[in-house]
Order: sequence, then structure tokens, then C-alpha cells
Amino acid sequence: MKKIANRVLLLTLSIVFIAFTQATESLKIGDKAPETSRGVVNTSGNTVTLSDITENNGLLVIFSCNTCPWVAKWESRYNDLANFASQNDIGMIVLNPNERIRNRGESMDEMRKRAQKQSYNFTYALDKDHIIADAFGATFTPEVFLFDAELRLAYHGAIDDNANNPANVNSSYLREAMRAIGSGGNIQNQQTKIQGCTIKRAE
Repeated sequence: MKKIANRVLLLTLSIVFIAFTQATESLKIGDKAPETSRGVVNTSGNTVTLSDITENNGLLVIFSCNTCPWVAKWESRYNDLANFASQNDIGMIVLNPNERIRNRGESMDEMRKRAQKQSYNFTYALDKDHIIADAFGATFTPEVFLFDAELRLAYHGAIDDNANNPANVNSSYLREAMRAIGSGGNIQNQQTKIQGCTIKRAE
């Protein structure tokens, strides 16, 4: 009986480990964007897909939220990034995957308030059950995934190298990557270190 119980425990732990691995294994440079036809509801109450947001030169996806202090550090740059993406014919969507704490600052109502307070000029949508975050292998907020015209991952990482002070940024990783995609050039830094809060996945 004890052997059976141990086997059940080992099987359960294996399943949990596999699920965790699948949820955190990130897309690699060159991978195609997954879940592009999955509908997500934005703060205007409309259902959109990643395909809907994609423009001629590609798609920018940022996993973000309302409650992470790292998001608060970079958030004032979101609108400028949306404008820069538009100038380079790249669509932009920001997704909130924090399912475990929907009732603690991450609900759709709180998202609407955040979007209005910050005057968001881009699509902010709820990634219900963090399905898209899981498919991307996203781990943090904020975390950036930039796809080219063929929806292949071209850049993954941070927005820039200075969360605390935009005036002291030395390397604008995301802008440089978008500029390269817009002009048909090469991206020098395809992957950079991410600083952020871990995504609050459902238990």
C-alpha cells in the first residue's frame, strides 16, 4: 500500500513538474507566434486576436499588469512605444496574465481604470487563464515579445536598460529592434535580460 502511495505521489509531482516546465519554456528567436487566433477581451469590451493587431511589419506583445512595481517603472514609456511601433508599421498589444490575483487589483474593471488613468493609446487585454502567456512561455511582467512580418520572434526581453530613469537609458533595446524591423535591418540584441515581477498563474 505504501509503495502505491509513493508511486501516486511521484506521478503527481511529475505532472506538476511537466506543467510548470511547459508554462515557463519560452519561445526561441525565430519561433512562430502561437495562439494568434485566440480571442481576448480588451478594456473597451471588444474581443480581438493577435492576428487582428498585427500590422505589415509585425507585432509587439507585452505581458504587463496593474500591480507590479516594475511595470510602474516602465509604464510611462508604453504610449511612446505604441507610437513608435505604429510609425514602423508594427501592431502592439499589452496582455494581463495575472489570473491568480484577479480579485486583487488585476480584474477587468481595474484594468479599465488603469488604462483611463494612464491614457493608454494601445490595446490592453485580459489573458484569461494566462493561456497566451503559457504558449509564449512568458515569466514576468513586463516581458516583451516582438515578432516580424512573418510573425517569427525577432526580439525577446526588456524594454530598455534603465527601469528607474528613462532619461538615463543607454540602450533602448525594444526601440532599436522595432527600428530594425521597420527598415529591414538586423537586430543587434535579439535577447536581453528581463527585470520584472513573476506572472501570478492560477494555482
